[in-house]
Amino acid sequence: MTQKPEPHHEIDGDAYVSPRHLASTTGIGDPAFAPLLDLGWSIEHDDLGNAYTNAPDRKVRVGYLPEGEDDGLWRINAYRDPFGPPTWGACFNDRTPTEFVTAFTTALAKAYEQGPATYLARPVAGVDEHDPFLAVVPLLKQGWEIDRPRWGVFAIQAPDGLAGMEYTTGDLDPEAELSTRDARWQLWAGTSIDRPVWYATASTDTPVALLTAVTECVADPAPLPRWRQDTYSYIKGMAQLTPILPPAPPAPTPLDVRRAVASRRPAALPAASVPRWSTTSRPALPGPRR
Repeated sequence: MTQKPEPHHEIDGDAYVSPRHLASTTGIGDPAFAPLLDLGWSIEHDDLGNAYTNAPDRKVRVGYLPEGEDDGLWRINAYRDPFGPPTWGACFNDRTPTEFVTAFTTALAKAYEQGPATYLARPVAGVDEHDPFLAVVPLLKQGWEIDRPRWGVFAIQAPDGLAGMEYTTGDLDPEAELSTRDARWQLWAGTSIDRPVWYATASTDTPVALLTAVTECVADPAPLPRWRQDTYSYIKGMAQLTPILPPAPPAPTPLDVRRAVASRRPAALPAASVPRWSTTSRPALPGPRR
């Protein structure tokens, strides 16, 4: 049974989308920038509406490019030499669910705090936490299966067949990895990898910890909230949309119950002055005779 998050007033949307790889983008860049800005990174905007943030040492750069030259909305690069070519690069297109980008930048912020040995760590097969295979483990645990084998490509596919991940073996062009979809890693959703609804790519030397943060987010069975009117028609036909109900009122406390009962009780009439007889009371005087 699909796990559903508890409704609360901060949810931005009127429907839950399941599976979450069909949720698409929220169209907001702030959540993915937040982990980096919290470290004190600077942010700049150009006249077109694009935004950029840089690490203090200029060795990591993140671009949010709604007015870029292609559909690569997010481009993230890391450098050993800030004046040299990128050591690794990742790209998320303009329909990638925002939560997946945020998972990447959150892991990147953590890695940056740990130093270059972490955020520039190269994947190495068979070496503990740097083994590339670790990146696909979260998906396999959620029922993703190995896809039809192709020469030089390891691929897995979601249970519904509407998402996949590929790892290309052999030598690749480093420049093409950074500027095209011909990268070492590609994660996508849709009916075909050739025309995906969204995709994300990562070059050969992208640290495994960053990739794993994304696949863990993708593999999470909890649905994602979205606004129905902003949901692409393709997704409406493929995904399960569950209405988000308003939050249930809190359970009444005993004090609430007493107050409610008191509010429904009719007001008491003023008490009449009734003389009471007691041993200290004086006897009533006889009335006048007629």
